[in-house]
Amino acid sequence: MLTPAFDLSQDSDFLTVAIRVPYARVSEFDVYFEGVDFKFYAKPLTLPGRIVENGSEQGSYDADKGIFTIRLPKETPGQHFEGLNMLTALLAPRKSRTAKPLVEEIGASEVPEEGVEDDDEELDWEIEQSPYEEVSESALSPQCRYGFGNLRSGVFQRLQDELSEVIDIKDPDFTPAAERRQKRLAAELAKFDPDHYLADFFEDEAVEQEQENHAALVSFSEEEKYQLRKFVNKSYLLDKRAHLQVYYSLIDILLAYCYETRVTEGEKNVESAWNIRKLSPTLCWFETWTNVHEILVSFGRRVLCYPLYRHFKLVMKAYRDTLKILQLAFLFKIWEYLISVLSFVNLTGSSQKPTFL
Repeated sequence: MLTPAFDLSQDSDFLTVAIRVPYARVSEFDVYFEGVDFKFYAKPLTLPGRIVENGSEQGSYDADKGIFTIRLPKETPGQHFEGLNMLTALLAPRKSRTAKPLVEEIGASEVPEEGVEDDDEELDWEIEQSPYEEVSESALSPQCRYGFGNLRSGVFQRLQDELSEVIDIKDPDFTPAAERRQKRLAAELAKFDPDHYLADFFEDEAVEQEQENHAALVSFSEEEKYQLRKFVNKSYLLDKRAHLQVYYSLIDILLAYCYETRVTEGEKNVESAWNIRKLSPTLCWFETWTNVHEILVSFGRRVLCYPLYRHFKLVMKAYRDTLKILQLAFLFKIWEYLISVLSFVNLTGSSQKPTFL
């Protein structure tokens, strides 16, 4: 059981809990509070005073800082909660206290009297927790970075028990990029099944599909348009190397997405997320790329090792689909630029050609 980093503060009427959860999704947050109990993600926190759910409670999430803030009304307005800085005490589960005699009569019968039940302690189902301690990046190897732009480290250090459900590599915070690649290649060699490959090669009816009309790729439903409007533009200060890693990772993930879209014909299922994660070494091995050729070779190897349909035709179709997506994205950006230039010319009456022409 994991306890995120948190801070507590209060005023006369409210207790405020600020929880740092930078790698969680807001839709998955689960908050429960009653009396002296506060649970976030089903992680209990025993408070020094009582809180109440009366409709005035509030919650907010700062996506940039990764902090979830909850304001909880006090059951008794004006009451001051003592010991909010004693985090270890707040995390300790409540235990039932039984009054037992301090003096025991020696020689007394150990057989309980008739009608008296055995005084066994109730089984404690709660797991002991400890406050989160921030680990400085200096304690980590500077080579063991991953994630967006290859800039993250220390994310999975406290999640060793959950790693097998998320990624394939063990202990990524202390595994350099070169070692990650060696382990990935060894895992692919061990997973490759010649019989499965030959069966799909000779019985390829399932992978034969008609060519789609790519013009349909640029049309969006009303729900998709709504999701696009909700996207927030963000700017990242990345150096040249980080920029390359972001672009290479995008190509790798797009290849996995295109394969999944091909085999499911756009109808996602319960295995879709697993397929995309498994086919993308960026997601499951935190791979660091140096050129596009490495990405294409890696994707081809993994298609022939892991998913249900392991045929090289699917590899080539995913290549072409990814290329078409990137071409459409590039043309869209050029079109946006042209519109902005033409609008500027119309507004100013300038006859000067744009510099890129």
